[in-house]
This record gives sequence, structure tokens and C-alpha cells, in this order.
Amino acid sequence: MIGDIVETEQCQVKDPMDLFHSGEVVKICAPMVRYSKLAFRTLVRKYSCDLCYTPMIVAADFVRSAKARDSEFTTNKGDRPLIVQFAAKEAQVLCDAARIVCPFADGIDLNCGCPQRWAMSEGYGACLINKPELIRDMVRHVRNQIDNPGFSVSIKIRIHEDLKRTVDLCQKAEATGVSWITVHGRSVQERHQPVHYDAIKIIKQSMSIPVVANGDIKTLKDAENVHHLTGADGIMVARGLLANPAMFAGYEETPLECIQDWVDIALEHGTPFTCFHHHLMYMMERITSKQEKKVFNALSSTSAVLDYLSDHYGV
Repeated sequence: MIGDIVETEQCQVKDPMDLFHSGEVVKICAPMVRYSKLAFRTLVRKYSCDLCYTPMIVAADFVRSAKARDSEFTTNKGDRPLIVQFAAKEAQVLCDAARIVCPFADGIDLNCGCPQRWAMSEGYGACLINKPELIRDMVRHVRNQIDNPGFSVSIKIRIHEDLKRTVDLCQKAEATGVSWITVHGRSVQERHQPVHYDAIKIIKQSMSIPVVANGDIKTLKDAENVHHLTGADGIMVARGLLANPAMFAGYEETPLECIQDWVDIALEHGTPFTCFHHHLMYMMERITSKQEKKVFNALSSTSAVLDYLSDHYGV
């Protein structure tokens, strides 16, 4: 990790809060397990993405293990502005994790939205939306112990069935010094149901800090519509960017130039084959036939993938 990021400390980076005060909607790459790693962040930054998150990292493991730090967190001097997302349930542990990444990132985000059973059974993720005092303690600790006023502390949440509880949670978080709040507009129980953009709008109207909208945003047009519907200051996208990393630059589907960029970046970063291939499967979903998908998805080596792209797409 360190070899890659030593230069970063000298890099003068735009404070994420400046993005929110620019008058433009902030375009954000979501924290995605396995996917929003350095190589993919490098790609989406080439296509008008303003702010990137790391995948969620369990703060306790990160603090305890050098091996976890090296495998979970890699960055370089072009990878800014960057938010590191942590799963945590103890204030001092989150603070220790924040202190480690502080020289190399622009802020941390506390995951209060992951609905996966393992996370919630461990006391992480979406179960925190029912523990506003714990969120307050964690945010306060980081605020009090990180001696960098430009370092942001944000939270990402899901909504309650009773929206009053969510508004109350967000107002308490704001009073504690949270920089912004990202709202995934579904409850913990909801998976594929429509996103409650009306709920995000109500939360936005109740806050004076920036609010980011998240959920089912697949195109730049969707992003513009959600901004108009909710008044959100930022738009965070996950699967939409996997399918089309050039989405924020206005492309309707992944352009071949973007596929070429991914090949170049992934090879340069030494991206493991499975990850390299999976990203291409997502990117080519809309531009390949069923038969082509079958063939492409069965390829099992980097050289086979490169030959296929060269033969079929001239990439």
C-alpha cells in the first residue's frame, strides 16, 4: 500500500466540500465490494466522476492487521478526492482507522446502510440507523482526534419505515458535525422495490448540510431527474457505473474507448483476472448478443480476453 501512496501527501487536492459548494451536482462512484478499487476509480475519474469511495472496509480488521491494510486500501496520487468507507461499531476503532488513512484520503464515511445479514449480525451497517447515539459518538471521536479541518466525516444510510425517525437521525448527525449524508432511498427490508425519492427530498429539505441521493440511477438522465426530484447536492451511482463507467460523461452505453481504457488501466495496475473479466462482463452487457456473452463470459485468461476484444471489437 505505502509504496503506491507516498507521493499522495504532496498532492494538493480539492476539498470534497468545495465540490458540494460549487453549484454543480456532485457525481459520485459508490462504495462497491470488490469493484470500486483503485483501477476502477481511475477509469471513472477519466469520465467525469467527481468523487470516489473505496469499497467498505471493516475498521477493526484494518486497524489490527497490516495484511488487511495492504489488501484493502491502495491508492495513488491521481486518486483524489477519495473517501474511505468503513464498517465500524466502536468510536475509538473508527478513529484509529481514520487516522491511518488521513494522510492519503480526503475523508471517511461510516457505513450505516449495508443490509447484508453478516454485517448486521456483527453490529455493522444498517443496524446503526437504530443507534443514533452510537453514530454521534463515532463521528465526535473522529472530529475530535483528527487534526485536519478539511478531512470530511460522512455517513451513508438507508431509510426507516417511519421517515420521521430518519429525519431525526439525520438532524442529530448534522448537529454532531457530519459533513454530508448519503441516503439510499430504501428501507433495510427493501431490495428491488422502487426507490423512495420522495423520502430523500424530505430529508434534504430538513437539513442544511449536503445530501447525496443513491439508488437505481442508471444513466446521466436518471441522475438529472433524481436531482430535480430530490434537490440532492450529489448523486451516487453503483451498478449504473459498473454497466457504463462513462455514464457521467453522458454516454448511453459503454464506448469502445472506455473498454480500451479499462484494459490499459487494469493491466497497468496488475488487476487480478477475475476482477478484470467481471468488469468487462458488466461493461459489455448492453453491447453484446446473448451468444457473444456466452462465449465471452466463459473465457478464462487475460490473453484470451485480449484476443477476443481485438478480434471482435478492434480493441
